[in-house]
Amino acid sequence: MTTGKTPRMPPNLNAGGKKMWKSVVEEYDLGPHELTLLLQVVRAVDALDALESIVRAEGVTVTTPQGVKAHPALVESRQQAITLAKLVASLRLPLEEDEEAGRLPQRRVGVRGLRAV
Repeated sequence: MTTGKTPRMPPNLNAGGKKMWKSVVEEYDLGPHELTLLLQVVRAVDALDALESIVRAEGVTVTTPQGVKAHPALVESRQQAITLAKLVASLRLPLEEDEEAGRLPQRRVGVRGLRAV
C-alpha cells in the first residue's frame, strides 16, 4: 500500500503502458530508481503491444531472397519480452500467485564482487 504521493504518469504511453503504470504506482511506494525501472517496463509493454499488432497484421514469417524467415517484429518481440521479464524481476514486485500460494517474495541479495579475469 502506498503512503506517499502518487507519481505522475509519463506522457506518450499507450493503453498497455498506462494500465501497467497505474496498477504499480497505486499499489506500491517506489523510490526514484524504481520509478526509472518502471518507466522502462511500461515502454517495453507498449513496444510489445505494437509488435504484436504488426505480427497479427503481417504474419509470423516473411519471404526474403534467402527464403522464409521469422518476421523481424516477431524476433524483436522475443527480445522485448526477455527485457521486460528482467526489468520486472529487478523491481522485485511480488507476484499475485506467490501471495495466493503463501510463498515469500524474492529476497534482495548483496552485490556480487568483481572477479579477476
